[in-house]
Amino acid sequence: MPDLLLELRSEEIPARMQRKAAGDLKKLVTDALVEAGLSYEGAREYWTPRRLTLDIRGLTARSADVREERKGPRTDANEKAIEGFLRGAGLSSIAEAQVQSDPKKGDFYVAVISKPGRAAEEIVASVMPDIIRNFPWPKSMRWGKASVKPGSLRWVRPLQSIVCVYGTEHEETVVIPFEIDGIVASNVTYGHRFHTPGPIMVKRFDDYVASLEKAYVVLDAERRKDIILHDARDIAFANGLELVEDEGLLEEVSGLVEWPQVLMGSFEEDYLSIPSEIIRLTIKTNQKCFVTRPPAGETLSNRFILVANIQATDGGKEIIHGNGKVVRARLSDALHFWKRDQGDLPDLEMLEASAKKFGLDLKKPLDQRMAKLDALNVTFHAKLGSQGERVARIRALAADLAKITGADAALVDRAVVLAKADLRTEAVGEFPELQGVMGRKYASLQGESASVATAIEDHYKPQGPSDRVPEDKVAITVALADKLDTLVGFWAIDEKPTGSKDPYALRRAALGVVRILLERGVRLPLLATTRDADLLAFFHDRLKVYLRDLGARHDLIDAVLTPEADDLLMIARRVEALTAFITSEDGKNLLAGTKRATQLLAAEEKKGTVVADGVSEALLKLDAEKDLFAAVKAASSEASAAIAKEDFRSAMAALSKLRAPVDRFFEDVLVNDEDAAIRANRLALLRLIREATGTVADFSKIAG
Repeated sequence: MPDLLLELRSEEIPARMQRKAAGDLKKLVTDALVEAGLSYEGAREYWTPRRLTLDIRGLTARSADVREERKGPRTDANEKAIEGFLRGAGLSSIAEAQVQSDPKKGDFYVAVISKPGRAAEEIVASVMPDIIRNFPWPKSMRWGKASVKPGSLRWVRPLQSIVCVYGTEHEETVVIPFEIDGIVASNVTYGHRFHTPGPIMVKRFDDYVASLEKAYVVLDAERRKDIILHDARDIAFANGLELVEDEGLLEEVSGLVEWPQVLMGSFEEDYLSIPSEIIRLTIKTNQKCFVTRPPAGETLSNRFILVANIQATDGGKEIIHGNGKVVRARLSDALHFWKRDQGDLPDLEMLEASAKKFGLDLKKPLDQRMAKLDALNVTFHAKLGSQGERVARIRALAADLAKITGADAALVDRAVVLAKADLRTEAVGEFPELQGVMGRKYASLQGESASVATAIEDHYKPQGPSDRVPEDKVAITVALADKLDTLVGFWAIDEKPTGSKDPYALRRAALGVVRILLERGVRLPLLATTRDADLLAFFHDRLKVYLRDLGARHDLIDAVLTPEADDLLMIARRVEALTAFITSEDGKNLLAGTKRATQLLAAEEKKGTVVADGVSEALLKLDAEKDLFAAVKAASSEASAAIAKEDFRSAMAALSKLRAPVDRFFEDVLVNDEDAAIRANRLALLRLIREATGTVADFSKIAG
């Protein structure tokens, strides 16, 4: 079966767009081919800074013939109905239709529509121009003389050539020559911009890859990443160092080069007085370079690793020299920021009111920055006030939360008033991603306790499902207060997430609260804390996602979760106990016994059958119902005692003893007795079972 090779070559594509663009190309092309009636054995996408490539194997040579029968109106239908049928079926006259008979409905028209299959080359040529013209780039541009014309081609960067070749492995391939804005698909591509600028003739994928390799282009992005990573490790090792690995940077750098050449540069050791986080970010952000450190060391070395796109004749000396100059200049700026952040701000007397408000010590640099943040009235959100007002809210909330978490109230208060101070530092102004990290460093430098310094960094955590959760009680308290204030505030102004839109990362904040409560064992009554039932429902949604990711069954979560349940830790523990219990023999007994009783009761309630307010022992006529009543009272008492100790598994085990008396009840007792009072009493007995088991879970929601 034939294969199809497609390449779209352009000026440099931004690294962050390449992987997705290649995936989009694969999906768009394969979907279009399948929709047109073709099938294929496999498809793989590739990308470099200057090309998107698609390799499709085992493509069918042509689409199948299609025969469709379309039923029309009766032969005696009015003229308009027949005209509509002809238009829909693509017939020019009713004579082209067939007549079929139905014993019940009479004679009616049928259009037999036959569509012959098309060659794969024809299909590819027909679908590709629209795919290219409507490609979903986040940003695109027009270029050249054609750009002045309405509807001219837009692409992420100027599109330069298209390769489209088709054929079997053992036969000569052919070009599928479609055209778009003057660019005609061919079998000619080009290699590395500087090393091999001449044309390369392409036949099929294997020789295409080999030819590009000879022309200093490594097509496979994963292979480029592997080359960069291993060469970087090797060059670091050869210099007695180890590479500080960075997957995000590796992905980006592999999208900047077609022929990766790994080199090592250096900077003066004096710059190592700057915190490692600043050095790393400075070199990463500005020069896309990796940093190194001594083996098993926590501080960095003064050597960095860069990746060039050319194989220089001087061994890379000039490239290293040029990168070194820029790195030194950037580190000089960073050192300036670092030193200034430890010095006094001017006009300290203007900060005294803010300092008094938050109990700040203006002799300390970080305190000065917090006072400045408040004095400048820096806006947090137009409807939620300034950063200073937000800190005041978090401060009050954290004081209440400290009573629950058991954190030192004084340390919590100190951590809260300094938590946002580094937003006014020059280091964070240059590198916003260092907020919290720099606050911790500056807090340590001015002699704050370890708990306060840790809380300043960790109150932002967890930032996502894989980020660590704060451990120190002070950090836990401040992190909860920060996230809860954010959620309560945005709920109050009705700025809630909608669909996929969540501009204020409120889902992340709620998941952070869920993870802290569950992973650090914090009992927090959320409804009393937030006073918002709708926000509690939002927490429930995040809790469901979290528990499902841990493997909990959705029906077991639903069985435990009630709209008013606001102790997320207890919900999780109930789900955990129910998950372990429900697959045991006792669990199966509890589920079977309960479901039969509650389903019958629900059916009668739906019909409006009267249910007595309570069970009257005088109306219990049969031994089976008397035994069940006694068993329910005993099981309820035992389960209640277990629940009071938060021993949910024992509570379930107690209730599972109802299986035998429930079974005997349904064998010997007719619930819907002719006597209305007896019927109502027996239904009340079933309600007693539902109420008893409901203290553990709603078993009607459990599958099985």
